[in-house]
Amino acid sequence: MNVAGYAVEPGRTAVGVLVGAAGLLFLAQPITGPIDVGGVPIQPALASPVVLAVGLALGAVVFYRQGYALFAAAHAVFALSLVGFVGGIALGSDLLLVVGVAALVGGAGWLVTIQRRAS
Repeated sequence: MNVAGYAVEPGRTAVGVLVGAAGLLFLAQPITGPIDVGGVPIQPALASPVVLAVGLALGAVVFYRQGYALFAAAHAVFALSLVGFVGGIALGSDLLLVVGVAALVGGAGWLVTIQRRAS
């Protein structure tokens, strides 16, 4: 798809919009305060990591389908670690927090190892 003469990929655009929305939600916290969603007050800063995790998970799928396996793996690793962090905090589960940290540290180490072998 072309917009104003530039090639726009819908998948990457959706990922960018989600990641940008996560950042805006985080920055909106001091300005807006709680926002009612279905009658329940939600802090925008609490919704931010959830939106970011969705964006990263979508990025993993988009990059994998485009043949960029390393980028897909990086997005998947950080999506899983963020889900562990958010789930651990939301559910009060130390196990999920440890899983999130392990996914982050192990995944980052794995990605560095793959990149070094490739170069």
